[in-house]
Amino acid sequence: MAYKSRVSDAVVRRLPMYYRHLRELEKAGVVRISSQELGERMNLTASQIRQDINCFGGFGQQGYGYHVTNLKERIAEILGLTHQYHVIIIGAGNIGRAVANYPGFAKEGFHIQAIFDVSPALMGIDVHGTLVQPMDKLDGWLAAHQVDIAVLAVPSAHAQTTADQLVRGGVRAIWNFAPVDLALPEGVAVNNVHLSDSLHILSYRMNEKTLFETLDANK
Repeated sequence: MAYKSRVSDAVVRRLPMYYRHLRELEKAGVVRISSQELGERMNLTASQIRQDINCFGGFGQQGYGYHVTNLKERIAEILGLTHQYHVIIIGAGNIGRAVANYPGFAKEGFHIQAIFDVSPALMGIDVHGTLVQPMDKLDGWLAAHQVDIAVLAVPSAHAQTTADQLVRGGVRAIWNFAPVDLALPEGVAVNNVHLSDSLHILSYRMNEKTLFETLDANK
């Protein structure tokens, strides 16, 4: 029987938001915060805050609120941020290099171990201390090294075949920046990042008021 998560995708998507806001509160010296105050900060209701957090156990007390550092550390555990992860990047183009150059990943336990690309022009270039290797070395790397997460930053035409190659090599989590949804076997986690989707949502928000004014006028 296929495993079904006990927690909705919507709750999971909010967990990094909780972690980020709690980390900022901790840096600001805030010791305790109520669900109402946290909800106002995150543009969520106090009820939603409590429901989300209660999915993983009760961490607050009525009339007392949440201990900021304790809740931040608990959410870090839930997100798996107390572990160290070995990461490789497939595709040394603009997106792949941007991921490799972001210093925050290593601070949270995501360590870039290798970068691969098919372009001869990119072979051997140094990206934030990691040299780009040819794709024909990927299988050998996977056989010799532990790889927890692969960042997929390749053209859509090559995304599925590359993902299949990664899965055969034992990779069980893929962060996919290719503009295509991947078909992967059960047990392989994937997060598809479609950059245009975020821009489309932003465009919608800019035009939402006009849209509904037009709809109301046409009723």
